[in-house]
Amino acid sequence: MADEDTSEKTQDPTQKRLDDAHERGDVVKSQEVNTWFVIAGAALVISSFSGSVGAGIELPMRNLLANAHLIRTDGPGLLALAKNIELVLFAALGVPLLLLLIAALAGNLVQHRLVWSSEPLIPKFSKISPLAGAKRLFGAQAAANFLKGLVKLVALAAVMTAILWPERHRVDAMVRLDPSMIMPATKTLSMQLIGAVVALLAAVAAADYFFQYRQWFERQKMSLQEVKEEYKQSEGDPHIKGRIRQLRQMRMKKRMMAAVPTASVVITNPTHFAVALKYEPGMSAPICVAKGADAIAFRIREVANKNDIPIVENPPLARALHATVDVDDEIPVEHYHAVAEVIGFVMRLRRRGAR
Repeated sequence: MADEDTSEKTQDPTQKRLDDAHERGDVVKSQEVNTWFVIAGAALVISSFSGSVGAGIELPMRNLLANAHLIRTDGPGLLALAKNIELVLFAALGVPLLLLLIAALAGNLVQHRLVWSSEPLIPKFSKISPLAGAKRLFGAQAAANFLKGLVKLVALAAVMTAILWPERHRVDAMVRLDPSMIMPATKTLSMQLIGAVVALLAAVAAADYFFQYRQWFERQKMSLQEVKEEYKQSEGDPHIKGRIRQLRQMRMKKRMMAAVPTASVVITNPTHFAVALKYEPGMSAPICVAKGADAIAFRIREVANKNDIPIVENPPLARALHATVDVDDEIPVEHYHAVAEVIGFVMRLRRRGAR
C-alpha cells in the first residue's frame, strides 16, 4: 500500500538481523538467571563440600594453634607460614570455588552462545549523555528493575519469615548448646533457607528471562524498508538479477545456435517446437544440442536449413522431447525407439543422396 508507514518496526527480525546482533554483543541477558546459577551452585557446594572443607581447614589450623610457640616470627618464617596457610586453603576450597566459577559461566551459556565482540567496549556518547542517562534511570527498564527488586525483597522476606518463625524458639536455645552441636543445627537451618531461596529465585529468573527476551526481540524488529534493503543485500537487486538472467539466456541461445550445425537432425512441431539432436557412431544415445519454442524454434530451423541439417516433422515427438530433455543431455530411454526411427530414416536418405 502506498500509504503504509514502513518506518515502524513491525516485522519480526530475520536470522541475519539476529546474527548481526549477536556479533555486536547484543544478546539476551538476564542477571537474575546468573544470580540463580551462582546461588544454586553455592547451595550445591555447601551441601556437598561443607564437611570436607571444614575438616580440611580445621586440622591444619588446630595444629597451627597448638604449635604457635614454635613458629618463627622473622621475615622468612612468616612468609613460609603464609605460604602453608595458602596451600591449605587452596586444597580445601579449590574444588568448591571451581564449581562456583562453572556455575557463573553456565548462567551466561544457557542464555546465549559465546560472544566475542569488542563493540560494547567502544566509547559511545549515549553512555555519557545526561539525557540518555535520565532515560535509563526513569525509563521502562528502570521501572521494571525497581519493581522486580521490590517483589524479590518482599518474597524473600516472606519465605525466610515462614521458615524461621516456627524455629524461633530453637534459634534462641542455640546459645545454650554445646559448640559442637551448633554447626550441624545451623547447617540444617541454612540449607532449608537456601533451598527455599533457590526455588523462589528460579521462578524470578524464568520470569525475568522471558521479560528480557521480549525486550531484546522488540529491539531487533525491523521496518518493511529494512526488510527490503536486507533482501536486496542478501539476494541481490531484482532488476540486476533479471538482467543477469537475461544475459545468461542470450549466451545460452548463442551457444545453442552455434551447436545446431553439428546436429544430425532437427525434429519440429512443425512451427511451435524444435529440438536438434546429435548422434554419432559410438555414442550411447543421441544428445540434445539445442531446443526452443516459437521464435527460438524458428531460428533453429533457419540455421538448420542454412547448414543442410535434415528437418523432420514429428509433432508428438517434438513436444515430448522439448518437455523432457535438457540441452547437452541424452534423450530419455522412453524416446529411444522413436528417435532411432527418425535417425535411421535420415541416414537412409543420406545414403541414397550419396549414390
